[in-house]
Amino acid sequence: MYSLRVSSCAVCLRDGQILLSRWVDPDDPARKLWSIPGGGIDHGEDPYDAAVREVREETGYEVAIDELLGMHTRVTPAPPSAREQVEFHSLRIFYAAHIVGGELRDEIGGSSDRAEWVGLDKVTGLPRDERVDIGIALARERPATGRHGHSVKADIRSKPNP
Repeated sequence: MYSLRVSSCAVCLRDGQILLSRWVDPDDPARKLWSIPGGGIDHGEDPYDAAVREVREETGYEVAIDELLGMHTRVTPAPPSAREQVEFHSLRIFYAAHIVGGELRDEIGGSSDRAEWVGLDKVTGLPRDERVDIGIALARERPATGRHGHSVKADIRSKPNP
């Protein structure tokens, strides 16, 4: 069996900082990872609109999308011990965006519990989802193909991230 999740993210950079939200694992609330604001695209929703919505929900900011930065895909095989053998495929769409309104606030009742601007020099010390590094790399490199690295077949022992 296979499962596909398409998500849309907005990379917001300002004065040497990046806007991040902290994702909380619903199965283990003690597990928290910083991430690029973004999330799953609703049925019938345009990825561009999803990125704008997700930033609003997770940070309180209104953003304008500047450009498509690229995409990243990751496939996580089901662990051998899983009751249902479901291979998880995550396709992430990254946009560059800038703040046009709103006020920074933490999300209430969602998948994240905190939002803040973090210095790019501090990112490597954070517990973070791989999307942070991918988003920064796409924003810096602006690859003509829109592709960061290559498709990733994840270690079966790792838990898929949102």
